[in-house]
Formats: sequence, C-alpha cells, structure tokens
Amino acid sequence: MFVKEVLQAKGAKVFTAHPDDLVEAVISELRARAIGAAVVVDRRGAIQGIISERDIVYGIARYGTEALRMPAGALMTTPAPVCSPDDDLRTIMSLMTYRRVRHVAVFSDGRLAGVISIGDVVKNRLDEIELEVNVLRDYARLTAAPH
Repeated sequence: MFVKEVLQAKGAKVFTAHPDDLVEAVISELRARAIGAAVVVDRRGAIQGIISERDIVYGIARYGTEALRMPAGALMTTPAPVCSPDDDLRTIMSLMTYRRVRHVAVFSDGRLAGVISIGDVVKNRLDEIELEVNVLRDYARLTAAPH
C-alpha cells in the first residue's frame, strides 16, 4: 500500500504550528484535536520541523515547566522526516524505525499534503493481516469440503 491511499482514507488535514508559537499553545491544540504532533512551518509555509508529544516531554525533562513558555521551534525535531504520496508504507515503517519518529510529513509538488503516523501504519498492517487470515480461512474451507 502507498501513502496516498492512506491519505485518501484518513484525509489530508494537517495541523501546523509556527516556530515562534509557544509550546503551551501547541499542547492545547494537540489535545483539542486529539493528535500527537504538529508540522512546524514558517510564514511562507516551508517546513521547519515537527513537534510531537515526545519532543514536548523531552523538553519538560530538560527545561522544566519553562519549556511550556518556549517557542515550538526550540523543541521541534529537525530536519522533519518527510515522504511522498508515492512512497510504499514499508518504506515509511523503515524511516520511522530508523529515525525513531512516529510522524512523517507528506509532501507533494512542493507542498504539505498530509501526515502519516505510526497509528496509520499499524492500522494498515493489521488490516492486511486480517485480510490474509480471511483468505486463508476461505481457502481452508474450500479445500476441506467434500467433493
């Protein structure tokens, strides 16, 4: 399966933040939207990084509650992990594992087209496994039936 197919199913809405947005404000938006990361873009829309729950927790561990009053740009992951809609999900799984990230920004024609999360990847893999199991069950029923 390809990234574009996941985006078609889940939608391509992306919450973005600016590097100078306070972490506290980013946290409020993440909670309100029930998401785990925001793509950080500059005023022209160029990607600067990604700020995730993990980045925020690490920032609090390092700076204490002062991290909440810091700009998102101070805590974001950079360079942001990115992919294309034409990338295979197995490639994205490798990228997430290698970079130790849970969110990858999707770019198409030089613009932000969505975000793929580890949850999207896991859901897709579970769906594939379920389909395989059902096909094998059907095959077993057909081959076990008397002729």
